[in-house]
Amino acid sequence: MGAVENPVDNKEYRIPGEAKEILKSLASKWEDVADASSLQVIPLKGAMTNEVFQIKWPTKTENVSHKVLVRIYGEGVEVFFDRENEIHTFEFISKQGQGPRLLGRFSNGRIEEFIHARTLSASDLRDPDMSALIAAKMKEFHGLEMPGPKNISLWDRLRNWLETAKRLCTPEEAKPLRLDSIEEEISLLEKELSGDRSIGFCHNDLQYGNIMIDEKTRVITIIDYEYASYNPIAFDIANHFCEMTADYHTDTPHILDYSKYPGLDERQRFLHVYLSSSGGQPSDNEVEQLLENVEKYKLASHLFWGLWGIISEHVNEIDFDYMEYARQRFEQYWLRKPALLGSLGTTPDVVSADD
Repeated sequence: MGAVENPVDNKEYRIPGEAKEILKSLASKWEDVADASSLQVIPLKGAMTNEVFQIKWPTKTENVSHKVLVRIYGEGVEVFFDRENEIHTFEFISKQGQGPRLLGRFSNGRIEEFIHARTLSASDLRDPDMSALIAAKMKEFHGLEMPGPKNISLWDRLRNWLETAKRLCTPEEAKPLRLDSIEEEISLLEKELSGDRSIGFCHNDLQYGNIMIDEKTRVITIIDYEYASYNPIAFDIANHFCEMTADYHTDTPHILDYSKYPGLDERQRFLHVYLSSSGGQPSDNEVEQLLENVEKYKLASHLFWGLWGIISEHVNEIDFDYMEYARQRFEQYWLRKPALLGSLGTTPDVVSADD
């Protein structure tokens, strides 16, 4: 997930020696850098899968510095995605002019071009002008023609994550989260949404920290493709809407505020821009059909990130209350399911923090 600058003491000791050698080699090619070894390391807050650092070198010009990004892969997160596939995705998207360039790789991370743009904040997602830019960019991203098969990953990924979550959880953890019920819920959703044929290359984690804007040109850049794959576009949009309830840069970054979920007018506006951004005007029926699918895929998003939270609690050492985050996502699933799916399936009691 995304990150923003957290100016604290130099953390050079966190950068592996292998990465430092690559960094020094990069800096030695810049004539205005006096000392390639005098790098400054700034941790970036908000990342929940990897550790991310901004690297700076002072130059001979006052108040000017060279910057790159170092990404150190989180321990145990290979359970979520194939790292080699993610690197191939990163390189392909970079060649399409859609993101930062890959500058170097080391055994447990990589070095990326530093994009001179502002990472969005939680409040940016609710700004109508910014939201329109995101909608158009998302449509463009979904149209990327990635090499290889265009198979939907959502349902297999959910089942694989469920299996992993069950293996990692203690019975005491699994029971209040109703993990034994989730396999049936995945099958129910897959069947209910089997008629959706609108597939595209999806980011699958489009929270505000993974979106950047150049304030001068108003160009949007989408970054961090670890979870990216072919999926129903409505799932990607639903996930983006759910991310409007989060603010990962507070004292309680795991707490979600569902009063901030976008209202009907806001969702319709976003979808209208999305559908019209490639030319032509969508019909009201097209907007309404996509809206209906998005709302149903919201349930899949809750399961997706609920399972992610459970697994992360057991494999990730980043300071974040993953289990409480997971509980909230499952709680929302059970709360919203009756209105969105009617009487389909059985709904256990809503998960309670006191269970």
